[in-house]
Amino acid sequence: MAYLFTSESVSEGHPDKVADQISDALIDNFLAFDAESKVACETLVTTGQVILAGEVKSNTYLDVQSIAREVIKKIGYTKSEYMFEANSCGVLSAIHEQSADINQGVDRASKEEQGAGDQGMMFGYATNETENYMPLALDLSHALLLELAAIRRENNEIKYLRPDAKSQVTLEYSDDNKPVRIDAIVISTQHDDFDTEAEMLAKIKSDLISILIPRVKAKYSQYAHLFNDDITYHINPTGKFVIGGPHGDTGLTGRKIIVDTYGGKGAHGGGAFSGKDPSKVDRSAAYATRHIAKNLVAAGLCDEVLVQVSYAIGVAKPTSINVNTYGTAKVNMTDGEISKVVETIFDMRPYFIEQRLKLRNPIYSETAAYGHMGRTPETVVKTFKSPDGAEKTVTVELFTWEKLDYVDAVKSAFGL
Repeated sequence: MAYLFTSESVSEGHPDKVADQISDALIDNFLAFDAESKVACETLVTTGQVILAGEVKSNTYLDVQSIAREVIKKIGYTKSEYMFEANSCGVLSAIHEQSADINQGVDRASKEEQGAGDQGMMFGYATNETENYMPLALDLSHALLLELAAIRRENNEIKYLRPDAKSQVTLEYSDDNKPVRIDAIVISTQHDDFDTEAEMLAKIKSDLISILIPRVKAKYSQYAHLFNDDITYHINPTGKFVIGGPHGDTGLTGRKIIVDTYGGKGAHGGGAFSGKDPSKVDRSAAYATRHIAKNLVAAGLCDEVLVQVSYAIGVAKPTSINVNTYGTAKVNMTDGEISKVVETIFDMRPYFIEQRLKLRNPIYSETAAYGHMGRTPETVVKTFKSPDGAEKTVTVELFTWEKLDYVDAVKSAFGL
């Protein structure tokens, strides 16, 4: 029987995402000047205030206030009427030194034996229903908000948009688990004030359906066939959305972990990503399991897969690795047997994950909005400034866990 499945996304101006982006900007700056930095930093944003807290072990010093303000400015909170503005908001830092008790479990005389920064389980997922091996409902939700942000910055076709926004896409799937059409789209976007609420609702709904949707269909042409005349649109369904961002709702680092990953498909171990250096396996192992899952599906081993790994704090070797192909495996092996082969291809000790995916580089600001998974790997040049005026320019690879660089190794190991 056909069924519906829904995923959501939030924009870079959503208060929780503002917090994530500030936390990851701090990570990047620490790693740019000291690649061995150990950082776990949280951010809280509310009306006119930013509060930074966390633990750091690093040989560098940062002007955290300037970094936070630059992130807020880049997102688009640059007007006083937003009640949260880059130049005028207060920034309070309560960052302190990392616990020596935790650090002794991570650092080892031999780097290869570096222990996991925490216990827990992490999941990676991939499906062949999209070109980037991501769940379609989430990918569409991200696409809607990426294009909405582009329209806001252009300030041409639609001139009243503000940074905060959310989207949600409901897909209809066929009996054989194939997406056949979009059933419903929800978009809530912050906006400037209008003279009347009736005028506002009519204008926003008309603009988003007639301007945003065609641009998404054109830019993401692989999804164009899913759009139809029977889509139910809920545009700003509560009505007025002038008060938004951190003024409308307090934001915290790590509260959008499903948006960050797979939109409710697969599973999630519960650990957030932003604000954590790669010694925290909540982040690095989640990237590594995505890397595994994507390469398994791309190699043709299965149509869909969920990879789980788990750790004990301070211990290098995972306590378990599990592969679930949902019955879609193309080889005559059980999922348990597949798991054993995967262990021989991918070394899941934290140090080797860091090395394989080049995670000790300042690559995290780009992950903090519109999803950590399903993004396009690219090489970029980034420049960082220290409080004493020194500049550091580095060339880094972004989204290395999205590379299909192990497809041949998977094919060879499984005889594909």
